[in-house]
Amino acid sequence: MKTRAVFSAITFALLIFVSPLFAQTGGKETKVMIRAIARDAKVIGTHVGGARITVRDVATGEILAQGMQQGGTGDTDVIMKKPHTRGMAVYNSPDASGYLAVLHLDKPTVVEISAEGPLGNAQATQRSSKTMLLVPGEDVLGEGVLLEIHGFIITPLTPLADAKLKAGSPFEVRATVTMACGCPTEPDGLWDANKIRVVARLLRDGKVESEIPMTYAGVQNTFHTDVPVTASGPLELQVLALDPGSANFGMTKEAIAVVP
Repeated sequence: MKTRAVFSAITFALLIFVSPLFAQTGGKETKVMIRAIARDAKVIGTHVGGARITVRDVATGEILAQGMQQGGTGDTDVIMKKPHTRGMAVYNSPDASGYLAVLHLDKPTVVEISAEGPLGNAQATQRSSKTMLLVPGEDVLGEGVLLEIHGFIITPLTPLADAKLKAGSPFEVRATVTMACGCPTEPDGLWDANKIRVVARLLRDGKVESEIPMTYAGVQNTFHTDVPVTASGPLELQVLALDPGSANFGMTKEAIAVVP
């Protein structure tokens, strides 16, 4: 029993020495502010599900920090309206969401920092990442490290997923389209609906059967159209939002049933 106890103690000591977790926490504390932001919009916050942030050691693959970005979307006037000058604080406002990673580094380390979001809508979730060198004790605060998420959040309103549609009769497709941060779209607004092309597509057996433009429905974020369908059978309905000028695209899709 005594021999086993000594062996266990030695094993535990070795585990402490070689474990990446213990090695990582034994280094110098280094703080890094990370923010996932929406392309041509604001910070990704809690009301769209936030973003998952991961910091990984490139050389070893070890996850050094991981957590959720939660909070507000930042100051609209500063982010979207005021001219930006070098060195000014744009995203570092009191209500702007972010994730403060606290690392323990024992040497200069190349890391990959990634963000996945917005997590409130699976079909809108995208991943953005960058690699950079971090140095022990050299904090990156304020604006922090910015990761840009492209795309739109599209939420189908009609038809409902379990609806049965009748062949030979057009049906309404209605959906909302917002920026990846949940920021609103409307004609001539800050995020101009006139610059976003929204279409409804029907696919049968994987092939596009029809593509119909959707127009602004008179309600913020909302687009609609009537889609004709001539034959019964299973179909896939897609709604796409496209703004190549800002490199933003979004899509949602669902299976629908058309009966004779």
